[in-house]
Amino acid sequence: MANARVKFETSMGGITIELFEAECPKTAANFLEYVKSGFYDGTIFHRVIPGFVVQGGGMLPGLVEKDTKDPISNEASKAPSNARGTLAMARTSDPDSATSQFYINLSDNKGLDYTGRGPAGAGYCAFGKVVEGMDVVDKMAAAPTGRRPPHSDVPREDIVLTKASTL
Repeated sequence: MANARVKFETSMGGITIELFEAECPKTAANFLEYVKSGFYDGTIFHRVIPGFVVQGGGMLPGLVEKDTKDPISNEASKAPSNARGTLAMARTSDPDSATSQFYINLSDNKGLDYTGRGPAGAGYCAFGKVVEGMDVVDKMAAAPTGRRPPHSDVPREDIVLTKASTL
């Protein structure tokens, strides 16, 4: 059976993502629920760190945080590596705190991978990969950023995820 695919229409162009449903079923299902509900429509990529990640999935323009569903358990122990172009769940220092926010890796970020049990080795779950539109992600990575307290690395001009839909 083919993996689910999601199309992001952004203010900078289109991105298509294929999910790793067999490896990370709970994480993929959580992401798809957010996509199908329209949660991501109109959100922004609020964190851009060249050579590292572009992050989005939880804030509206003006850095207004959206209410999310309950957190999910971390499946990073079963996930592929946080390689360039993979999509992974953002979280707090609590390994099981991921909700809606995600990031796209701009380089091979092996330091974000699962290395063992406990908070220090819990890693970040890479649950999909960009299959079309990595050039758009790279354009995002080149966007000028600044501080908007309490946040840093915020694009000076909003990068909007106008619509997320399943293919």
